[in-house]
Amino acid sequence: AVRILVPPARFEASKLKVVFSREVTKSAGIIPRTYILSHCDFTANLTLTISDVINLDQLRGWYNKDDVVAEWKKVKDEMYLHVHCYVSGPSSLLDVAAEFRYHIFSKELPLVLESVLYGDSILFGENPELLDSLVRVYFHSSSPKYNRLECWGPLKDAVLVNLITC
Repeated sequence: AVRILVPPARFEASKLKVVFSREVTKSAGIIPRTYILSHCDFTANLTLTISDVINLDQLRGWYNKDDVVAEWKKVKDEMYLHVHCYVSGPSSLLDVAAEFRYHIFSKELPLVLESVLYGDSILFGENPELLDSLVRVYFHSSSPKYNRLECWGPLKDAVLVNLITC
């Protein structure tokens, strides 16, 4: 509960480790391109894994962790960044924590997006139009109240916490 009361974490490049999978190079194409951002509660270190597929082994036990998954999708000739946050799931204990987890993910999402921008800066330098792509955030929950899709606007604004109505 303490983390809800404190301001969002500030992005620190020195705490971000970026790992490119074998299949993806820093200047590879946009699709397929996925991100998994993991963090350590004790050190506040972040690890951003950039790949061409969502690494299911890395997400094993996703409902017990705070990892955030994102992927580029093309819908009707428009690029979107789809972000996935696991709020609650198979156990009733996680349902109790759904509100807490939803608020934490919402509060920290700008940090997640800033990590993606920084960690994949070559991609954004080569494709600056991606900054205008809409960010869709999928909160996955067994609770209907928190199982939702939110549109956070263009990536360049979503980094600044600009929640809008889809």
